[in-house]
Amino acid sequence: MQTIFNIINIPLGWVLENLAGLFGGNFAASVFFFTLLANIVLIPLSIKSQKSSVQQTRIKPKLDDLKKRYGDDKQKYSEAMQKLYQEEGVSMSGGCLPMILRLVLMMSIYWLIMSPLTYLMHIDKSVITEAANQLSGNKSELQIIEAIRNGEINFPEISSKLNSIDFNLFGIDLTESPKFSFDIFHDAQLIWIMPVIAFLAQMLTSALSLMMQKKINPDAPNMMGMMLTMPLISLIIGFTLPGGVTFYWTCSSLIGGIIQIGVQQFYGPHKMLSRQRLKELNKECDFEEIQLKKAASADASDQSVQAGK
Repeated sequence: MQTIFNIINIPLGWVLENLAGLFGGNFAASVFFFTLLANIVLIPLSIKSQKSSVQQTRIKPKLDDLKKRYGDDKQKYSEAMQKLYQEEGVSMSGGCLPMILRLVLMMSIYWLIMSPLTYLMHIDKSVITEAANQLSGNKSELQIIEAIRNGEINFPEISSKLNSIDFNLFGIDLTESPKFSFDIFHDAQLIWIMPVIAFLAQMLTSALSLMMQKKINPDAPNMMGMMLTMPLISLIIGFTLPGGVTFYWTCSSLIGGIIQIGVQQFYGPHKMLSRQRLKELNKECDFEEIQLKKAASADASDQSVQAGK
């Protein structure tokens, strides 16, 4: 899996590196605009997935009817369902492929953000592996950078290139990992802001998306539990990861959420089905108009023949 991400991240790393150069080596600015570009590129996939979802909504009454008819006979139901999809021109897996591609790309970008030594500073992999081993292994490159800055390990090959990238965000070191304590009055750290902001960003976009879904489809199931659960899980995990990762989550939640809400607004079920119905009516009108012209032409021809007689 890592090999696949490396193949994808070679060109993506080049984009991130050039963005970092454009913003004077500022890691936060390059991550923000990189996330913005990635989400803009993914808009066609979001639209395709939304269209597929709308088509599923359109044929749902017919699927429910098939289920009533063949519910006890799974084979006949499956055959009837496939036939319905073919007749309606709807792909049974139309919404899956865009979601899979989006997931792979988002995971790849996550790996890219975690690996500035590889993709931004071009440090040799053997040096990174040796540094990770000195930190008991299984450490991200952001954590390696934090350890070198704190003097826990010494690697001149890495230290000499650290000044090329600025990991500071309003006084917060994005290579630092939060160290949680229940004694928040004595042990609070500035880096705690990052997982909390990521949590709030996910809560905001989830709430807006839920409101949009309810507006579009009042009968949609209540997703309040999921809306609370996912951000809470992210908050807990965020306290184990470097601030650069939770900053990326914040950017991804806000940018991706706003774009997704926009897609839902312009490609919602009611609007898309209305546009489709309008096209069907236009086709019917065009067909009737053609038939009327043919009939008029035939009448004119008959009258011409009779006049000749």
